[in-house]
Amino acid sequence: MDSNWRIDVEKLEDLCDQRTRLLILNNPNNPTSKVIDERVLAEIVQIANDEGITILSDEVYSDISFVETKSILDFGVSHILVNSFSKTFAMTGWRVGYAVVEMELAEKMMKLNQMTLTNVPVFVQQAALKALELKEEIANRIREDYRRRADLACTILSKTKMNFSRPDAPFYVFPKYDGLDSESFALDLLDMGVAIAPGTAFGDYPEHFRISLTVPEEEIELGLKKICEVLK
Repeated sequence: MDSNWRIDVEKLEDLCDQRTRLLILNNPNNPTSKVIDERVLAEIVQIANDEGITILSDEVYSDISFVETKSILDFGVSHILVNSFSKTFAMTGWRVGYAVVEMELAEKMMKLNQMTLTNVPVFVQQAALKALELKEEIANRIREDYRRRADLACTILSKTKMNFSRPDAPFYVFPKYDGLDSESFALDLLDMGVAIAPGTAFGDYPEHFRISLTVPEEEIELGLKKICEVLK
């Protein structure tokens, strides 16, 4: 977090070896809500190209990002973009999304999908088509809703001893409180009617926890006040 969640490109390069075949990026990121800097992303793509590594870029938050987000598609067609209707169109649970890949891989993905799943229901497909027609209108409205929620959360958290980075995109804030056991903290908050995700759900972050800004502003304010009271 001291680096504002900036990817250490040199460290990433050192971690890649002859066995590395796929590099998965989440941009914007969950749980940090940070966007990969364009120059850093370019350096990552260069490493992947030099080493023959395919990048799979999960960009499900990109259309509603608060800042410009560079897509992996801007660097050529040799890598993979995956996206979803869940975030931009609030269609979580409807399980519809897409991938942009080269035709040979697309055909293999289709065969795997046909063997492991049935199909996306017709009414969901129809809703997805309508969502695409109204994409700009919907994305703009949702983006502004989450911008207000992020502003509210940052205003409240800035008055505490928690360390956090301002979100570049919806939906999350990932603060740190020194000495915190985030798993026990999450369970304690549940008894108070507040649900968070402990930092350990995302890696070695026992002092972090994820706040989701997916409820109305008055509920966010109430939940954050309860969090702040516990951490006084």
